[in-house]
Amino acid sequence: MANWIKETIRKLSEKGGIFMFIRAQFSSQLASVCDFVATILLAKLFGLYYVYATLLGAICGGVVNCVINYQWTFKSKECRKTHVALKYLIVWIGSILLNTLGTYCLTETLVRIPWLRDLIDQYFDDFFIIPKIIVSLLVSFLWNYNMHRLFVYRNRNIRDFFRRKES
Repeated sequence: MANWIKETIRKLSEKGGIFMFIRAQFSSQLASVCDFVATILLAKLFGLYYVYATLLGAICGGVVNCVINYQWTFKSKECRKTHVALKYLIVWIGSILLNTLGTYCLTETLVRIPWLRDLIDQYFDDFFIIPKIIVSLLVSFLWNYNMHRLFVYRNRNIRDFFRRKES
């Protein structure tokens, strides 16, 4: 029984596979909680415009996500922290732009549909929360996970990546 438990723990914590995806999603959810709490506090408590609140929330969530992913999700101890930080920053800027612009575009599009706006207004004070959830899920699955897995937390030489291979 003890061997089975040890083997299960080893599989859950090893690098790669479905368990890496599960760890990445858990990390993403923790970062999303930080993002959403910061966004809602800034918008509701401080009256900050929702686009700026979304941007600042994404920054809070991104810092949490980077630290957890480096230490636990992708186990990137062989990568230099400065290289990970630089690559994360590049991907993170793309993520922030996708989240902020996506939330803005989807909110402004859906707000123009009167019956939908009235329906959502019955349940939420701020309409932008629903588009923010939709956009953040899409960006998380389609952009963040793949870029982190294939680019950020891999020990790659960036210079070699941009150089042409000479024959």
